[in-house]
Amino acid sequence: MNALATVNVNGVRAAATKGLLEWLAATDARAVCLQEVRARPDELPAAFLAALDEGGWHLRLAPSLTAKGRNGVAVLSRDEPEAVRIGFPSGARGASNGTDPTTDLDGRYLEVDLPGGLTVASLYLPKGEAGTERQDHKDAFCAAFGDHLRTAFDRCAATGRQMVVGGDWNIAPTELDLRNWRGNRRNSGFLPHEREWFAKLLEHGWRDVVRERHPGVDGPYSWWSYRGRAFDNDTGWRIDHLLTTPGLADAAHEAVVDRAPAHDRRFSDHAPVVVRLGAV
Repeated sequence: MNALATVNVNGVRAAATKGLLEWLAATDARAVCLQEVRARPDELPAAFLAALDEGGWHLRLAPSLTAKGRNGVAVLSRDEPEAVRIGFPSGARGASNGTDPTTDLDGRYLEVDLPGGLTVASLYLPKGEAGTERQDHKDAFCAAFGDHLRTAFDRCAATGRQMVVGGDWNIAPTELDLRNWRGNRRNSGFLPHEREWFAKLLEHGWRDVVRERHPGVDGPYSWWSYRGRAFDNDTGWRIDHLLTTPGLADAAHEAVVDRAPAHDRRFSDHAPVVVRLGAV
């Protein structure tokens, strides 16, 4: 088991009844990042917990404590984590009102250290809406989170540790990453400054493994609206990313979107993204 995966489950309680458990039973991933879990520990469905136990998964969860039934990220791992960190240092640790974009209480970011020198992080980056306070919130989160990622990358480079940040980034980095890019040039998720922010992470050294394995092609998309025939027509966005340190990217021999065979077989409006590795 030497694969890494990420998927926005769009509510674990619903997803557990629509195919998530079967997907978890079949995956060869060593670690899976989940977003929009939308459940606190006492709200996790019994069938989900039983499936984790049967599959030998260790669960680490960072639920939202500011908005019940919203957000929430998790990491499932085959190995017992050696360390767990919720949120990222930004001067906002301990904030309780949920208004600071980097508060630990929003259920947006979680890191776990696994044996063998691997850190796995799950991210649910805020959605925005151009010209509104929601976009200001997203931009502030990105500014602080970008600083964290640059620091984390430099630390990994100095220590030889490998790291992957998997999640719903809510940003399509290039025109190849959404079908209708012309109609979304003024919409959050494809704004010029958002794409520039993502590009600067790559310039710093982070590697977009899926794009590297699919150079110069449209997609592969990972999110499709439930409206209309977006899924059937593959009118999607590539917003679920696995950014890694160079050692993991160099070891990647396959990167796929585990797209459901039909619209009614989906357990989420997102599909799992999986990267398979050779020796690291």
